[in-house]
Amino acid sequence: MLLVQKKYYNLTLCVVAIILLNGCSAYFHQPTRQKGARLGEDTRITPGLRTMPGPSEKLVAAVYKFRDQTGQYKPSESGINYSTAVTQGATNILLKALEESGWFVAIERENVSNLLNERKIIRSSMAQYKPDNENLPPLLFAGIILEGGIVSYDANIITGGAGLKYFGAGASTQYRQDRVTVYLRAVATKTGKILKTVYTSKTILSQSVDASLFRFVRFKRLMETETGFTINEPSQMAVTEAIEKSVQSLIVEGVRDKLWLADAKKSNEVAAWLKEYEAEQSDAQVTDLYGAKDEIERYRYSVMASGSLLRYTGDYGPSVNRTGLGLAFNLGLSKYWQLQFNAASGSLAAKNYFSRDVSTAELNLQYRALPTQKLSPYIQIGGGWLSSRTNSAFEFSGRKNSMVNGGVGLEYALSRRVGLNITGQYNYFIDDNFDLVSRGTVNDAYWRASLGLSFYLGGTFRKVVKSKSL
Repeated sequence: MLLVQKKYYNLTLCVVAIILLNGCSAYFHQPTRQKGARLGEDTRITPGLRTMPGPSEKLVAAVYKFRDQTGQYKPSESGINYSTAVTQGATNILLKALEESGWFVAIERENVSNLLNERKIIRSSMAQYKPDNENLPPLLFAGIILEGGIVSYDANIITGGAGLKYFGAGASTQYRQDRVTVYLRAVATKTGKILKTVYTSKTILSQSVDASLFRFVRFKRLMETETGFTINEPSQMAVTEAIEKSVQSLIVEGVRDKLWLADAKKSNEVAAWLKEYEAEQSDAQVTDLYGAKDEIERYRYSVMASGSLLRYTGDYGPSVNRTGLGLAFNLGLSKYWQLQFNAASGSLAAKNYFSRDVSTAELNLQYRALPTQKLSPYIQIGGGWLSSRTNSAFEFSGRKNSMVNGGVGLEYALSRRVGLNITGQYNYFIDDNFDLVSRGTVNDAYWRASLGLSFYLGGTFRKVVKSKSL
């Protein structure tokens, strides 16, 4: 017993160490003293924004107001919080992104009244001290106006965590993910036409890790220790990254649609740049809110060959593991629902007094949770019968027992034609005479764990077209 406790205690300590090392950057750079001012950090988009191919001619752009349109306050568990969820200085961030890109000549419009007042003061001073009355150069006018704003801040789109504690030692982690969304559009000043609209989003991660140890090391000697850290991604950095991405996307889509021209000397670089953006756009179209991708469309008909590990649970014991083989045919009723016929062969046995070679035939209804993703979990329920066998692998002439079953599994699509399956299934007999002994209140049963390869033969699902109402 002490050896078992020691084994699990060491396992718990290993888990604690892994969780702490996973966030080692934050853990080993804890602020223990004051730090001086520093230049602002770059986001992951900033280097790409700076190295974009240049324009044939810079665009004169005006930004009047790029603001928070969410009207949302920070979520609070303790009561009302009047701090806004996102920065109110998004105009400054956008102007900085325009400068970093090298594609725009940004002109002052947010506080243009201050600029005009200052020019009046200059004219007054010049009229007083310079009789020749020099004229100020005219203000630049914008070819395009950039409009939009921060349109959404969604808090707690994903929350979760995990933990493990044993014998006084344990660790836990919790996380929360928020999301900010930005829209940006370019408007032609001569016609008022909206030339291009783009939108981007960025998730904001908050994560905490805690570890503790509480144990009597010897009589009247108690050791207790705690450690941990919390990481909150700054919302301002998330907004900056989303705005920089929107500026980058606006430039690329404008070049693609010939709204403005890139430097003709870098045509090869521009072509590769556009191709990379199109691949990113195609990838975005098959990616959902949580980052999962609809990467594959499975065929309707498939066969699966599998190897199994069987474990009997009944009136004899102790149970032993035996191997088996299986062959299944799947008929897709829809993308989510499958009808499966499964024939299997193996043996069920206890260590002493009981062993039986069997063949099984089952009809299962299977539900796939994520049918268009490479990794698709599924659950299944069904029923069938089990028959004793003596000669061939799939023999159904022996004594039969009826059963019901339920199971869970995962399929990883290696391609559209081939999938790798892992399934765990519990089979419960309708009566208690499978092993010819009837004792207790629970019928005989067995577990089956299977590893198989699915081969998709063909067939597609009909696409439902919704009729448009007039």
